[in-house]
Amino acid sequence: MPILLCSAAPLCAAPSEGVDAGWILQRIARPAPASTGFVELRGSALLKTPLRVEGRYARPDADTLVREVSAPYRETTTLRGGQATLERQGKPPRRFALDKVPELAALQDSFGAILSGDRRLLEQHYVLAAEGSRQQWRMQLKPKDAALAQRLREVRLFGRGAELRCIESEPAKGDMQRTLLAGAAEQAQQVADADALAALCHGQRQ
Repeated sequence: MPILLCSAAPLCAAPSEGVDAGWILQRIARPAPASTGFVELRGSALLKTPLRVEGRYARPDADTLVREVSAPYRETTTLRGGQATLERQGKPPRRFALDKVPELAALQDSFGAILSGDRRLLEQHYVLAAEGSRQQWRMQLKPKDAALAQRLREVRLFGRGAELRCIESEPAKGDMQRTLLAGAAEQAQQVADADALAALCHGQRQ
């Protein structure tokens, strides 16, 4: 019987299986159409507490990324076909080329590659590294391109199983941006404490 076989053998405990970037990307891939809520925290030396922005990311098709902000203001940014359209309540839409705003272009390419599970595309621009277990993992993306590395030090993804729960972007200069997604964003709705929000991002049980 299993109990007798394992009673004197700690090795019978099932080990936690490790992960690599390929395993993570396969699990978190969400083919279009797809959407997820987010809670974004932006640090600033001018603010006592990080600016909190809430909304939803949507991919109506494989070539489009929509970022809808619902609080503390209303704004919709649509990235499609090398163009960005910015819409704010009470103002006419603004349109501009993504090559003039490399941060938005990088957001569309990276987020699209992550949600489609395109490891090859990500590895064209980043060095990938993963650690943790299938129950709780972390993946690091470090820019290969020197120009991008001058603006962005690294991106860190945190998740549990097939759920991407948080993205941290560490700029070369300035404050880190933390974006909670999916279940972590839902849990963050009633949370204001910065340490508690960081714990949610990193997958620590509350």
